[in-house]
Amino acid sequence: MAIEAVDPRARGLRNRPLDDDVGIVGLTRRLDWVLVAAAAGAVAFGLWSIAGITRHDPGGSAAPRQALYALVGTIVLIIAFLIDPSVYRRWWKAVYVGLIGVMGIVLLAGAATRGSKRWIDIGFFTFQPSEFGKVLLALALAGFLAGHAREVTRLSVPLKTILLAAGPIGLVFLQPDAGTALVFTAVLASVLFVAGIRWLHLGLIAGVATLVVLAVLWWLPSAGVQVLKPYQTARLTNTSSYNLTESKIAVGSGGLRGRGVVGATQTALDYLPAHATDFAFASVAEQRGFIGASVLLLLYLLVVWRGLKIVTIASDLFGAILAAGVVFAFLFQVFVNVGMTMGIAPITGIPLPFVSVGGSSMISNLAGIGLLLGIHARGGRRRV
Repeated sequence: MAIEAVDPRARGLRNRPLDDDVGIVGLTRRLDWVLVAAAAGAVAFGLWSIAGITRHDPGGSAAPRQALYALVGTIVLIIAFLIDPSVYRRWWKAVYVGLIGVMGIVLLAGAATRGSKRWIDIGFFTFQPSEFGKVLLALALAGFLAGHAREVTRLSVPLKTILLAAGPIGLVFLQPDAGTALVFTAVLASVLFVAGIRWLHLGLIAGVATLVVLAVLWWLPSAGVQVLKPYQTARLTNTSSYNLTESKIAVGSGGLRGRGVVGATQTALDYLPAHATDFAFASVAEQRGFIGASVLLLLYLLVVWRGLKIVTIASDLFGAILAAGVVFAFLFQVFVNVGMTMGIAPITGIPLPFVSVGGSSMISNLAGIGLLLGIHARGGRRRV
């Protein structure tokens, strides 16, 4: 079976033969069971953690509702696994238009909560489109870059890719949701890297991005031009002290084994803001201690490790780029969410994968796992 030629200068990618058996049974035999086990373990750990974190909340435990989201997410995972990645590649333009459309709907008719429009209410379910946008953006950008593989070393290709990504990033930023906009930017950076653009172009883009960040956070505000809202600037520069102080207390008080559900006063008595969403990791650290937090981080590490391996065995450039976008979006969310609880990353509204309460995050992350499994199952015979 002929495989499309890709740029040999792409980051170590090379084509490998595909197996002929691509039926459901054949695909199932080629599942990455390490990735399946790691994702399942992270979901189970998250449900167990949420049961304790939300036990004393006014509305009761959120674990049953979160388990329902996990079930729906598992169904989406299976569907994403069964669909051949070539289908996504053919329809990347439709995916992109749909992404732009739903982001526009959020701004025009989305449900407003605490001054931001991030959700669409369809009666029985309120979902956050930007969470699904993390996966959809990776799909769209991978389709574009794979279609321009032969010209990827020209500056015009990364510039066009940035222009494509600027639409969804800008619409998310206007909600306003700076945290998710940062995740979208991480997806953009990862797909450009794996697509094989020149190092010089990568350096130029990184330099311009750094200048933009400095201008938005410091230079323009000092000149009297406020790009961000005051609370966003405070969060991104870690000058919003109350949330961070309470989070550090929760993390530090967990010790080695944790204080348990009853003894975790920061979480149980609601001293820690957003203890089931933005600061879920701080609650895990307080209740389960260093050991529990380490188990969760090791499960994340397994997911990222297998995802990076899938990048190397993808059957074509599209699969490699898509896998990279999904993996780095996942890694970026973990790093920022965990880092902000300890003051080493900006405070944003990025949820902790498989742990933070919320159906959109759970379902979209499981959909990403399904894509990775599908790429792995259709990759070369070599397994690592």
